Amino acid sequence: MGNLNHTQLIRIPDPAENLDPTMDAAAVLREVYGALKEKGYNPELQIVGYIMSGDPTYITNHKNARALVMKVERDELLSELVHHYLETKL
Repeated sequence: MGNLNHTQLIRIPDPAENLDPTMDAAAVLREVYGALKEKGYNPELQIVGYIMSGDPTYITNHKNARALVMKVERDELLSELVHHYLETKL
């Protein structure tokens, strides 16, 4: 038996820790879009819901998409979407 004055700690690794830290907002959006599409959701509406509310439950856990999208600030996601829109539509 160990020292009774110390508390043992069990650490369960967070799957988000294995995410590629070099992924930019565009790459994250591509991954999240694909995961939402695979699960049968409307990716556009789900991503808008997440950006507007900050509620990560708009994003599926499938393929670790929720953890992935939370690694990028919502304003960065919005900026990427606006940039892409302006570059392709104007």
